[in-house]
Amino acid sequence: LIVNHKKLFRLYREEKLAVRRRGGRKRAIGTRAPMVVPLRPDERWSLDFVSDQLTDGRRFRILAVVDDCTRECLALIIDTSLSGLRVARELDRLITERGRPRMIVSDNGSEFTSNAILSWADQNRVEWHYIAPGKPMQTDVVE
Repeated sequence: LIVNHKKLFRLYREEKLAVRRRGGRKRAIGTRAPMVVPLRPDERWSLDFVSDQLTDGRRFRILAVVDDCTRECLALIIDTSLSGLRVARELDRLITERGRPRMIVSDNGSEFTSNAILSWADQNRVEWHYIAPGKPMQTDVVE
């Protein structure tokens, strides 16, 4: 028995059935206001991922952390898989070495919008700023 979509929805409506709607996409929590230029070191850090492939075909990713004022590369974390929890752990290590930044800027990648990162930013009182989607030039320091 083949029923086209119009008949299917008519039958649903007649039986007063509700079609389950899919949930929307999770939006990133954080500010999207225009950024001011940092005047002191450790005022704002930028985070971004770079990925490449080994000769045997395995992919790896590099998390780059850059101080926006001094343009110093604070860390390059290399691994085949970098989760939000791992990013939070590496940021904790950086904070013990360098001190806490006022703001961190990143894109809307799943690692940066995960619950682990959101709770980490809240616990460490670090303002997390997400760039506008599709605008990688807003994190040009780390790109």
